Amino acid sequence: MLALSGLPQVASAQSQAAKKVSVASLEGAWSGGGTVSFAGGSEQARCRARFSRAGEHTYTVNATCATASGRAAQTATVRQVGSNRYAGRFYNSEYSISGVIDIIVRGSNQIVRLTGDGASAMLNLSR
Repeated sequence: MLALSGLPQVASAQSQAAKKVSVASLEGAWSGGGTVSFAGGSEQARCRARFSRAGEHTYTVNATCATASGRAAQTATVRQVGSNRYAGRFYNSEYSISGVIDIIVRGSNQIVRLTGDGASAMLNLSR
């Protein structure tokens, strides 16, 4: 009976450790590409992003994407909303576009969806 009473504490500690690993896995450099859509059509984009920890479950993001018609930089703040999900707001000062960013992380890959002000993007990034 004594050995069983400690199991919930061990499971809780393991769960907390797993959450910390999940949070830490977002930090660093990511790159990849996808499709950017806007009023004039859509284009393929190549992107690089750097995630920096801003809090226990929060990150700031600085990203640059390039398409055939140009290059743009975005900033974002995202917060962990699930074991592998992040959500927040992004802003592109060059084009005055702001909106919502959603991220799903699977190991060393992430799917990023940005939506706002008449434009959207679906990107696949990896380490």
